[in-house]
Amino acid sequence: MLGVCYYPEHWPEDWWADDARRMREVGIDFVRIGEFAWSRYEPQRGQFDWGWLDRAMDVLAAAGLRIVLGTPTCTPPKWLVDEFPEILPVDEQGRTRGFGSRRHYTFSSEVYWQESRRIVEILARRYGQHPGLVGWQTDNEYGCHDSILSWGPVDLAAFRNWLRRRYQSTDQLNEAWGNAFWSMDLQSFDEVSLPNLAVTETNPAARLDFWRFQSSQVAAYDRMQCDIIREHSPGRWITHNFMGFFNEFDHWPFRDHLDLASWDSYPIGFVERFPFSEAERNRWAETSHPDIAGFHHDLYRGVGGGRFWVMEQQPGPVNWAPWNPVPRPGMVRLWTWEALAHGAEVVSYFRWRQAVSAQEQMHAGLNLPGQKELSQGGREAAQTGAELKAIALPKPGPSPVAIVYDYEAAWVTLIQPQGRDFRYFELVFRWYEAVRRLGLDVDFVAPGDDVTGYALVLAPSLPHVSDLTAQALAEAKGLVLYGPRSGSKTWHFGIPANLPPGPLADLLDMRITQVSSLRPGLSDKVGGKVSGAAIRWREFVEGGRAVLARFENGDPALIASDGHHYLACWPDEKLLASTIALLARRAGLKTVKLPPHVRLQRRGDLVVALNYGPTAWTPPALGKRILGRGRVEPCDVGIWRVSGA
Repeated sequence: MLGVCYYPEHWPEDWWADDARRMREVGIDFVRIGEFAWSRYEPQRGQFDWGWLDRAMDVLAAAGLRIVLGTPTCTPPKWLVDEFPEILPVDEQGRTRGFGSRRHYTFSSEVYWQESRRIVEILARRYGQHPGLVGWQTDNEYGCHDSILSWGPVDLAAFRNWLRRRYQSTDQLNEAWGNAFWSMDLQSFDEVSLPNLAVTETNPAARLDFWRFQSSQVAAYDRMQCDIIREHSPGRWITHNFMGFFNEFDHWPFRDHLDLASWDSYPIGFVERFPFSEAERNRWAETSHPDIAGFHHDLYRGVGGGRFWVMEQQPGPVNWAPWNPVPRPGMVRLWTWEALAHGAEVVSYFRWRQAVSAQEQMHAGLNLPGQKELSQGGREAAQTGAELKAIALPKPGPSPVAIVYDYEAAWVTLIQPQGRDFRYFELVFRWYEAVRRLGLDVDFVAPGDDVTGYALVLAPSLPHVSDLTAQALAEAKGLVLYGPRSGSKTWHFGIPANLPPGPLADLLDMRITQVSSLRPGLSDKVGGKVSGAAIRWREFVEGGRAVLARFENGDPALIASDGHHYLACWPDEKLLASTIALLARRAGLKTVKLPPHVRLQRRGDLVVALNYGPTAWTPPALGKRILGRGRVEPCDVGIWRVSGA
């Protein structure tokens, strides 16, 4: 149930056996290696040094560790960049992004695809049936450091080819993009430009297609690696380690070719990445916000088709955020139990030992930089490992609430935000937070997924609603709540002929005639069955079969129609909480009003309580306690077994 990321090439070889032995003592079963090692086993083209990796894998396997081997394609070596400089990505300002760190390639490079096929096949042939090998990780953190979108000549050529296949003729392209506007008509696909470096805003339909093109390349590139691995390494599973608060490509297609998803959990680092207020950042600086990790566990459980790992778990302070505080004692253990409660099969810490040089030397590990001294995080990992020996974890069950997560919604609202602070991932996170503060578990689903098994389905924003998605939502047996901008765009980034909410109009019997983005400090009060205020975004609604709440001027704010509901604004905390609570009651869900710093999660017949706050929490009667005391102390965990669950 526990793992660790290890880099034998960073440490003296006579440390390896002792490291492996100590990993087992800590309670670690899995070890990930190799994802950054290309230059070490192919220092020059065609000249390989496999001896060190052979010995490292044998040593780790002999200690009883199960090995996850990474493909090395996130760090092409210097000789390859020198030989083919066209593989390098180009930023939006047209500047080449050079060698010297990582992720220095563009997915559009046919040359890099060829080189990736070559090295992955060589690696899979050599180690694919090693007795210690149980799984593979493809590449590493696709898109990290803003590396999905590339703006160079090879990207332009690949984009033009993608458009030729998609549209067949420039007449169809011009129609789809609305190129009659501003005299943007094209007479040849060779006239297509990348949607950057223009005098002002470029065509939003072109920008959306460029994003779709780049996103599709990531999924295809990953599938290519998976196909090679499956041919030469039968019986081993394959994953990729995704990231937090990252929407630069659509993750849902990966369900079709990965065996499970994994993600890299840095809860404190992500406090700086999310647009919290300064007061919130300070409040959660040493623990993280109590929904950051849970949000991503649930999302990647969905992306993995019900299976996920945490491939990299923060074990102490990180090195990459603007500020990097030390986690409070107990938090590494809490994060580990939290991941397991959400269904993680393995929690793998990054990394075994703190690096003594290079870019990540300020990033903590389970060990201090010396050979044999556990860090605070290492001691907490060992405590969790000991606890796991006494607790059998049942399989996770389905959740009562589903959230529809749409990566394209993030692109649409970024391309044309209309209000500078309309951020899709922030809206979804706040809806998730409101559900979790009621003690309810959540599943994330893709647009178009079957949602008939959920009592409550939430779509915080769904700008383009496909026929498949509209049908799936229409067939929902539970209650459905849509948020602002849902049904507001066609596939080609136009306004629907029947006005928003477009394909949802028949379900909701309403239309939206105007939208208003509200600058900071402006709001519009809402009252009725729910109360609070609209902030950031407010829509003007005509129709609606039943109006549950109205804006101050009497316009509909929350509309209901045969189980389908529409919230026509970005709600403040009070309005969001009361709306989610109302829908949960109407859906027949049993809720618990939790303190802001406490969360509950169910795994089978277990209930896990997680306390992110500074004060202890005394839970209601939950069942037989199997971990913890009668109350849950700050930065601590309690686990109960519930009879009849």
